[in-house]
Amino acid sequence: MNIAFFALTRNGVKLSETLAASLSDRHICRRYCLEKYADDGCVTFTDLRQTVAAVFGQCGALVFLCACGIAVRMIAPLVVSKITDPAVVAVDERGRFAVSLLSGHLGGGNALTRRIADVIGAEAVITTATDAGGRFSPDCFAAANHLHICEMNAAKEVAAAAVNGEMIVLDSDYPYTGKPDDLTENRAARCGVCISADTQKYPFATTLHLVPQNIILGVGCKKNTSPDLLERFIMDTLSDYGIPLFRVCELHTIDLKKDEKAIADFCRKYRLPLKTYPPKTLMNVKGDFASSDFVLRTTGTDNVCERSAAADGGTLIVPKQARDGMTLAAAERELLLDFERSLL
Repeated sequence: MNIAFFALTRNGVKLSETLAASLSDRHICRRYCLEKYADDGCVTFTDLRQTVAAVFGQCGALVFLCACGIAVRMIAPLVVSKITDPAVVAVDERGRFAVSLLSGHLGGGNALTRRIADVIGAEAVITTATDAGGRFSPDCFAAANHLHICEMNAAKEVAAAAVNGEMIVLDSDYPYTGKPDDLTENRAARCGVCISADTQKYPFATTLHLVPQNIILGVGCKKNTSPDLLERFIMDTLSDYGIPLFRVCELHTIDLKKDEKAIADFCRKYRLPLKTYPPKTLMNVKGDFASSDFVLRTTGTDNVCERSAAADGGTLIVPKQARDGMTLAAAERELLLDFERSLL
């Protein structure tokens, strides 16, 4: 996650330094401050509103070291949807309270607020109903376990039912641990969560479908392949195999292609991480893969797409597909759901 810190006072700058140092082990942190309080680690600004607008869509979280009212006014024109908005946290400049303001569940704002509070000894202020009442939150669970929420209205109804004390039914095609007490496997309940790749299952009167985002694409292509051509190839292949794009979590390829524009553009457009491997690592991947002497001579591995797709242990579900100098394969990563897992 990319986290931006905005400080308006000298104390705020010090707090931002402490927080960035603590969070930088797992996150990319950038600090912003008023020009008159600049230090070596801060990007300075003179217009807070303009600066916030410039980074709002590029960060996973924004942390304001100032009054809540200032933070709210800065983000108000930029807020669009709980699905896409970044997390926003406000911390008073004395570090007494950390308040989750936006995207507490899907964006991880509540988890970030608690982490910030732990670091500086503040009181975490969480106002979402499921958290305040200690009830199951489908949004938080889905975000922490890399599950796609198919129906936001159903998610709201399930969350409301949990807040009101109703039992929620759990139907999962995948193993899980840490199930909370307000989830049951008894089918008599009205609302239920169906965790499956099959979105046509409707086992409950109100069914919330949560679909795993655990498909890894292995990609290969000749030099200077057209980005549009590669995108069409990927989309056509996913369609042929009935895999929605939202299930894809990463793209993998060989080190030689780490700067290939077509691959980089696809990852950038769909916000997908790109992981690359040296030829020797790919050759050591265990499995039954298609083999090409030509590819071996030119790249150092006999297969790029299948081996890279399965490189971190996934099971190959789409074998090598080829078109116009491009290759594609897909693997499914093993999934263990954890109801106690946090985003941070």
